[in-house]
Amino acid sequence: MPEGYLPIFFLLVIAIAFPVIALIVARLLRPSIPNQAKYEAYECGIEVEGSSRARFSVRFYIIAILFVIFDVETIFLFPWAVRYKQLGWFGVAEVTLFLSILIAGYLWARRKGALNWV
Repeated sequence: MPEGYLPIFFLLVIAIAFPVIALIVARLLRPSIPNQAKYEAYECGIEVEGSSRARFSVRFYIIAILFVIFDVETIFLFPWAVRYKQLGWFGVAEVTLFLSILIAGYLWARRKGALNWV
């Protein structure tokens, strides 16, 4: 085995062994007193109503996707903000194009009614 791969192998062994050993130790140390209340779903003390397979409106998923898109927008704007002075006007033009595409998508979603809750 080449010596360069030895640290990777040790790290792999540790990464696999640590959670396995932690789960075994936790199983040996924890108290195990099964009862019916422990097997029920936790709902803050409120009895479960209806099925867990209820259908949701597609708008909830669209809002979630829009949230992720605008979150990723922030991730892409951070490096630009860090190197703002080095990029100069080229950087300003690029971020303006990027933001205009995102705003156009936001306006399209708004016009289609994707952001209306009712």
